[in-house]
Amino acid sequence: EGMAPPKRILFPPEKICMVWRQRQSAGAGLFNVGNTCFLNAVLQCLTYTPPLANYLLSREHSQACHQQGFCMMCIMEAHVNKVLHSPVSAILPLAVLKVFRRIGEHFQPGREEDAHDFLCCTVNAMQRACLSASSNLDLSSQSTTIVCQIFGGFLRSRVCCFSCKAISDSYEAFLDIPLDIKAASSLTAALEDFVRPEHLDGENCYKCNTCKKNVAASKRFTVHCAPKVLTVCLKRFDCFTGGKISKVVEYPEYLDLRPYMSQAEGEPLHYSLYAVLVHSGVSCHGGHYFCYTKASNGLWYKMDDESVELRCLDTALRQQAYLLFYAR
Repeated sequence: EGMAPPKRILFPPEKICMVWRQRQSAGAGLFNVGNTCFLNAVLQCLTYTPPLANYLLSREHSQACHQQGFCMMCIMEAHVNKVLHSPVSAILPLAVLKVFRRIGEHFQPGREEDAHDFLCCTVNAMQRACLSASSNLDLSSQSTTIVCQIFGGFLRSRVCCFSCKAISDSYEAFLDIPLDIKAASSLTAALEDFVRPEHLDGENCYKCNTCKKNVAASKRFTVHCAPKVLTVCLKRFDCFTGGKISKVVEYPEYLDLRPYMSQAEGEPLHYSLYAVLVHSGVSCHGGHYFCYTKASNGLWYKMDDESVELRCLDTALRQQAYLLFYAR
């Protein structure tokens, strides 16, 4: 509604399976080769994303891939199969480490990088790999890759002019939602802040196309198309100082996204938590990353580099979370 339909469907949505096709305990841990905990934690969260893992375990991508050279989907397929089928307790994520600079040109080997930045670059590299065989696609068609159909959604920005009451809508694609937590003590409070209308006036007023002048208006973001997997980044790091907001932000095991949708009335949109990525330390320039993930056997594990240990759900829910992963 309000958006152009895709001219081509690159991956049939009915082929995406949200529940694990095979059940097992957690796979291998990942060795740290010097400040690579951010990479290890992100890879583990992606490995236990059920619809992505199901697809990568089927090896469907590599069987059809004709890309020469670097293909992030082939690399992730090899990595996930190795982790989940490994006879040893820990492996070196060599396939990913070899292409580290291809994932993000600004990444420096041996330097602690931001886990959210690495996640974005990895998912974007996977998206580029899915588009490599298709050229000149419209934006709507580009959002029908398996990567966008798993992680992607659309936000709507609605501006209402206070003078003439005209409404202007614009849409933007997202692969995760960054949430401000300065004033919020819970995930639901941060989501409420995210969809709260912003008042535009004074120096920040709105140029209305109908009134043909600068006017006071309200602007509101809502989730317009909900993703199958909702990735939330709790903005703990100050962009300028690198300092960290270390407070507790509560997050639930089950989340209903419906109140934050453009269509807020209707059936609940239930999500279930399956991974929590944690940063310990005082600033973004140092510290340590690890994660808690829910394996296909339904049990939670703490994954801290090569260490993989069984933990209870309550422990996973009481972390100083940086990234949260929820599946429909």
